[in-house]
Amino acid sequence: MTSVNTNYGALVALQSLNQTTRELASVQNRVNTGLKVATAKDNGAVFAIAEGQRARVASLGAVMDGIDRAASVIDVGLSAGEAIGDILKQLKEKSVAAQATDLSSDQRAALQADFDALRNQINQIANAATFNGSNLVNGTNLSGGASSFTVLTTDTGAGGASSNYTVSSRDNAGTDTSANSRLVNVNATLASIDSDYENADGLTFTVGSGANQVTYNVGFAANMTLQGFLDKVTTTTNGAISASYDASTGNVIYSSASDFTVAYNDNGGNAPTGSDLAFLIGDGAGDTGIIGATGSNQLAVSGFDFRLGIGGQALSTVTSALDISTSGGAASASTAIDTAITSLNRDLATLGAQSKALDVQKNFLGKLQDSIEAGIGNLVDADLAKESARLQALQVKQQLGAQALSIANSAPSIVLSFFR
Repeated sequence: MTSVNTNYGALVALQSLNQTTRELASVQNRVNTGLKVATAKDNGAVFAIAEGQRARVASLGAVMDGIDRAASVIDVGLSAGEAIGDILKQLKEKSVAAQATDLSSDQRAALQADFDALRNQINQIANAATFNGSNLVNGTNLSGGASSFTVLTTDTGAGGASSNYTVSSRDNAGTDTSANSRLVNVNATLASIDSDYENADGLTFTVGSGANQVTYNVGFAANMTLQGFLDKVTTTTNGAISASYDASTGNVIYSSASDFTVAYNDNGGNAPTGSDLAFLIGDGAGDTGIIGATGSNQLAVSGFDFRLGIGGQALSTVTSALDISTSGGAASASTAIDTAITSLNRDLATLGAQSKALDVQKNFLGKLQDSIEAGIGNLVDADLAKESARLQALQVKQQLGAQALSIANSAPSIVLSFFR
């Protein structure tokens, strides 16, 4: 039927042209932004994943900034320690020179004045070695103290999957008694280790936290050896928990990359208690006992006190009482300085090791950040070569669609010929 009121061909051509225009707008947006998923409207699921990973990249950057600040604090401390070491070498030189017996009183007085002047510079250097309000060499950041210095090494909290979590058997306080210190052969059966470890019993591991928790039940079996049980823990949890036995300490150790708890399941009626339970899970609280595994996302940086005469610290032997005005006093001072040099070098080695650990962690976080950014790119970045080809194809298609619509719109004009 031919009609001027309804032009079906034009309607079809218009729908096709509108679809081409929408596709063209989408491709132009990808070309403009370089992203195939620029907003949640493009792909809500992918956009949500990408935004979460972008947040993690930002948090990794913050952690790396913190590591940089901590490394700077350590570097300042190392510089101060090296400067103090140079002064100790000069003090050693003065004390050795003062041991000569042919020196006049004036010469000894000059040596003593130089010695005192050098020694008095040590505290000034130690107190000046501050960066961003932290000083590792003047006693204000001694490990374990109220102002102990720590630095984040990962963007996840202590409950996050990036930490390493371990539960060690025996009591959590770390004490050894004859009741809970037990050395056995890994090939010994569980029943021979303790008769209360019955076939129907086992352990339950709960891995993860909140809505992400997964529970694994690892049951005992007849004639199961300790090694067999440890292997079963790993296989049953699909590697989420690894189990081992330390034959030197008698500890059963469970480790995971995620936070986890472990509890004893008593189904046989004779529940192990106290040290019997502690052999397998370590709390000694009975069959309802649960242990929370702990991990850390921080590195504690050891602080020291490089000031003069501080008991228990590197320069404890270098005091204002050192006197090189006599040969005997100079010999005693030389010995005291030797002790200080040895202790100072030990502490500097510790600081250097901590700085190296931070460098290693920062390098890892940098690679992790790059990998995550690459993953985000795989999710949301547009292939501009393909989009360029599609853009040209759609532009041609749009022109053809416009032409087709024009032809369809002119079709009803044939009706006029019917009335001539």
